[in-house]
Amino acid sequence: MNHLPSTARFSGVVPPVATPLRADRSIDHASLERLVDHLITSGVRGLFALGSTGETAYFTDAQRVEIVRTIVSATGGRVPIIAGAIELTAPRIAETARRLTAEGVDAIVTTAPLYTLNSPAEVARHFRAVAGRIDAPLWAYDVPVRVHTKLPLALLLELAADGVVHGVKDSSGDDVGFRRLVAANAEAGRPLQLLTGHEVVVDAMALAGADGVVPGLANVEAEGYVRLWDAAERGDWETARAEQERLNRIFDIVFQPRGLSGDATGVGAFKAAMAARGLIAEAAMADTVESLGADDVASVRDVLSRSGLLPVSVA
Repeated sequence: MNHLPSTARFSGVVPPVATPLRADRSIDHASLERLVDHLITSGVRGLFALGSTGETAYFTDAQRVEIVRTIVSATGGRVPIIAGAIELTAPRIAETARRLTAEGVDAIVTTAPLYTLNSPAEVARHFRAVAGRIDAPLWAYDVPVRVHTKLPLALLLELAADGVVHGVKDSSGDDVGFRRLVAANAEAGRPLQLLTGHEVVVDAMALAGADGVVPGLANVEAEGYVRLWDAAERGDWETARAEQERLNRIFDIVFQPRGLSGDATGVGAFKAAMAARGLIAEAAMADTVESLGADDVASVRDVLSRSGLLPVSVA
């Protein structure tokens, strides 16, 4: 298997690919193939498989392999793929990661341990154990809202210096912490590639020095994020800011559902919008997660319509 070297870049727009499902909760591989092709032709520079937006926690090991296999096949080597191996402990993560790399993903991203109660030293051992058991670059996924552990700056730089972790996908929502990480990483010679998951302040994070963004909303409107990032790279901050503000108005779709869980609200709004735009066939959610009701879907469609995103047809 030919993986990217550890120095390969994940930069620019790297969407966390949503997982289209049918009404019976089975994976809609045809829609997934279309979605992947749409994202790549829109100009994204990489794909993030099996993240929170991809509903990875709700799938079996076999389903995760199915999803990755389809994403890899549809990508056809056009952009690199980083895949989430999200499991309870290092041995299980490594086992999952080996299955995913066997399918052709280029890097693995994982979180601090789940469920277990660990010290910072044990969290460091956790990442070292995973890295030592897989044959692919390892990234750290900093998502305390789900893991209940914030990855300390010093820990990340220690792991980077030792070649354990090659990048960070930051979904902490801690913009001060991320800014400090960017600065410390630069001072250390940039051993880490840094992607922000904070999709409503991408212009600011690009100005601060982020390498790229992992925006769930790109499943709905990838072209806008590509335009934003391209403008930022040119130093055209006025255009970048204007595009960010346009995307933030579209992001209002996640505030339309009422009375649902966090997973149902965010991913559900994305899927409802994707289905409305013809990007996927149905807006079904993973097993046990509620789908949006008719009123919420209508509100999502209204936001899209006001933003000029309806109708659209994807071949």
